[in-house]
Amino acid sequence: MTQPVAELSDRARAVFRVVVESYLGSGAPVGSRTISRLSGLNLSPASIRNVMQDLEELGLLAAPHVSAGRMPTETGLRLFVDGMMQAAEPSAEERAAIEQQLVQRGGPIEDALAAATAALSGLSACAGIVMVPKREPVLAQFGFVPLSPGRALAVLVGTDGTVENRVVDVPPGTSSSTLNQAANYVSARLSGYTLAEAQARLRAELSQGHAALDAAAHDLVERGLAIWSEDGASRPVLIVRGQANLIDQAAAADLERVRQLLDELEDKEEIARLLEGARHAPATRIFIGSENKLFSLSGSSVIAAPWHDAEGHVVGVIGVIGPTRLNYARVVPMVDFTAKTLSRLMA
Repeated sequence: MTQPVAELSDRARAVFRVVVESYLGSGAPVGSRTISRLSGLNLSPASIRNVMQDLEELGLLAAPHVSAGRMPTETGLRLFVDGMMQAAEPSAEERAAIEQQLVQRGGPIEDALAAATAALSGLSACAGIVMVPKREPVLAQFGFVPLSPGRALAVLVGTDGTVENRVVDVPPGTSSSTLNQAANYVSARLSGYTLAEAQARLRAELSQGHAALDAAAHDLVERGLAIWSEDGASRPVLIVRGQANLIDQAAAADLERVRQLLDELEDKEEIARLLEGARHAPATRIFIGSENKLFSLSGSSVIAAPWHDAEGHVVGVIGVIGPTRLNYARVVPMVDFTAKTLSRLMA
């Protein structure tokens, strides 16, 4: 259980703050002489060492090497973030950089979210992540292009202008006229419906004998609609940007941790599961190191906040992933601002 801030003496709180803030800025352990120069505490290095020893016994600091200075533990970072951190609001330039990516959007929402996530990643020097709202495309047009015997390319055009292609298996000997009949039926009868709605309408028209389709064309329509439904249900709806930001000078001394983190970032389904933990949080959530199972090996932190639609319903989650030594006081308000901007501009 984390030591309450109130139980620390004024001297211990002051030394602890200097250690944490110096470590988050440099990524290096902090020695007593450095603290005596930086803190203005008017304490001797010997007195500071005694306080640091007490903080270490409380589990708030650790010494990576016998002769090295101290660095905060994950428990210490949690104490600092929850009880001592003084947040710094994003600058006007930072706010403008994030807003610009969302205001200047004319295509699919994913493009705007990817751009905003990339901007957040660059400003925070972390990897940016966003959980995109799950959505089904609304059909505008549909077509089949023969590729080879037994295979065709199904082309779906959504009402938002998106175009997606999928290769589908078709019965050998399927004629071009059958492909055209199936495509024309979808475009004429199912346009304006989501995939689920289109499938339900197709079944209803067939049961009522209203579908002007022969058996082969009916089979093609079902195949075409089904492949998108299955694909959409299984695809992790997650965008990750800025992984290169994780490889900085400080990380060069710990390449194995960086490699582990980059491997973890490939598991988008697990990241999406982690972000689910922030969906219904009243404020920005901070996961430090082993507090989340996914990033416990790399010792990384996740800062994430939900964003909402006009009715106040949670739509998705946006955030960053970085080393535990990231600048929480700067990054937490930045993630919070991005989530609130998304809620305001995308409602």
